Order: sequence, then C-alpha cells, then structure tokens
Amino acid sequence: MDRLPLQIKTFSPADAVRWDAFVRACPQATFFHLSAWQGITEEIFRHRTFYLFAERAGEIVAVLPLAEVKSWLFGHALVSLPFCVYGGIAAYPEAEPDAVALLEAEAEALARRLGVQHLEFRNLQPRHADWPQQELYVTFRKEILPEVEDNMLAIPRKQRAMVRKGIKNGLVAQIDDDVERFFALYADNVRRHGTPALPKRFFARLHEVFGEDCEVLTVTDADGRPLSSVLSFYFRDEILPYYAGDDLAAREFAANDFKYWEVMRRACERGCKVFDYGRSKVGTGPYSFKKNWGFEPQPLSYEYRLYKRDGVPQNNPMNPKYRLFIALWKRLPLGVANTLGPHIVRNLG
Repeated sequence: MDRLPLQIKTFSPADAVRWDAFVRACPQATFFHLSAWQGITEEIFRHRTFYLFAERAGEIVAVLPLAEVKSWLFGHALVSLPFCVYGGIAAYPEAEPDAVALLEAEAEALARRLGVQHLEFRNLQPRHADWPQQELYVTFRKEILPEVEDNMLAIPRKQRAMVRKGIKNGLVAQIDDDVERFFALYADNVRRHGTPALPKRFFARLHEVFGEDCEVLTVTDADGRPLSSVLSFYFRDEILPYYAGDDLAAREFAANDFKYWEVMRRACERGCKVFDYGRSKVGTGPYSFKKNWGFEPQPLSYEYRLYKRDGVPQNNPMNPKYRLFIALWKRLPLGVANTLGPHIVRNLG
C-alpha cells in the first residue's frame, strides 16, 4: 500500500464521516481537526475554508484544515486553524513524510494564490525548526488518575486548599442545557480584561453541533447565584475546558478552583485519561494559575511561512500597540461591547 501514489483532495460534505473517523483514530489529530469546525467557521465568522486531505488507495492518511482570515486591521492570513488552539497537519506516522510534504506544498500554493501575508500552522509538535515561530503560547496537559481522590491529592497543597475552600463555601456545580449563564459570565469577564467577546451564537452552535461532547458547567453559590462557568469539549479520552468566565465575586468564594476541580472530577468518573487545560500566554495570570495546579507548560509550535511580512504577527493583547484599545474597551458598557465585539474578534482568530 505504501507504494501506491498519494493524492491531495478537497473535503466535501460527503467526506465528513471518513474524515472524522480518521481524526478520531489518528494520534496527531485533535478535537479541532473534526470536520464540523468547517461549517462553524464559515457560518459564524464568514471565513472561507479549505479543508485538504491526502488519500492513498481510497484511504485518508493525513488532513489539513485551513481558513482564510482577511482583515484591514489585522491582516490577511491562511490559518490552521483560527479560533482553535491546535491545528496544522495530522497524519498517520506511516504516511509521513510524503503526505505532510504534499499537503504543505498545496497549502503554500494556495496561500500564494490567495495573496495572503502569511500561512500559519498551529502545531502541537514542531515540524520545521528553521521556520519562523510564535513563542508566546504554551499548553498544559496532564494525566487524569483513575481514582477521584487521587486526583485531589495530586493537586499541590495550596491549590488544593482553595478547592476545599470552594467546597466548604457550599458551592454547587450544574450542567446547563444552554449557554445563557455561561455567556453572561464570559462576556462580562472578557470585557473586564479589555478584549472583545465572541458572539453568543458561536457558543450556542458549538453546543448544538457537538452535543454531548460540548458541555457547559456553571458554579453557583448556595443561593443559586452564578459565579463561574466553563464550556468544555470531550475528545477521545480527553477533557478540554476551553472557554470560561466568572463573576467578580468568584475569587472570594474560590469558585474558579472549585469549577475546574468539578470538571476534573466528572471527567475522571466518565473515564477520561487526559486533562487539557488549554493554551495560555507565557507570563500571564492564567499561565500561573495552571502551573499552581501542578501542570507543566508545553511549548506550542506555531510555525509560519511569511510572504508579505517581515516577522511573525502579534495579534494578541500582549502587543503594546493595543494598550489604548484595551483600556478603552474596559470602559464600554457591556451591551455596547457585546454588540461591537463580534465584528472585531472574527478577524483575530
């Protein structure tokens, strides 16, 4: 079979079942490689997508999902994938390096035809040490132990005390049927940090499309007041708490610590083996928070091909040129921020 030629093809809806079967079986693939992200990216954010795959003898052996992000403010890029922390090429080991090389060549040819400023692969693992890289982001992944109490004891002492404080405060964790409480906490939280919120319909669509693999958990006080919420994804044997928000009172009640413990506890009971704490920027509060849980940062290998840029783009809140914008955004009324935010953030990715 290895001697048969590889073909590069473009995804169509008829390929969805076998594309997703490949993604769920391939060790290099992630939740964000699933085909449903194509429709969500096009429907919610109106970005043109190009989902490519390598096929040998009728079998998919590698995939590369791409989306074109075009903005007068943030530039023109071809990204794998916007609004996702992981992306790039996922391939069966026996298909490398041929399938990877062919898909990369096709992506570069597409990038040049589109006239983008750069091509971005959000790899989990490095592929090209000589390509320009974004060194700002890390991810945090750790094994979930088989027994619930062992996971509690694996949390470092000071952080474990915060979890127990949340329990003593009588906090309650509930699984929501919709994204209403989550979005209210999330939108207020990101506005306080000076960044635009993604549209509510994005989260509603995730909840609808991924079904039981997309779960919203909300923490309330003993009186039922929402304090903190998180939207998580399940993929294979992993749990990925991905989007989160909290009330100003959450810290007082240790609601965030309790929230993530509840996510971990429920994932353990569900049989998950990996807790993926997600991406954080080096040196930020979330970075420190995750380290305090005993997670070690793992650098993400975001690799670039630059065409009309001198350096790797820095479209993130750490860029000093956005300081004034962030300061102004924090002062906007929440309703105004929620109205304007989706028009801005769709081009950030």
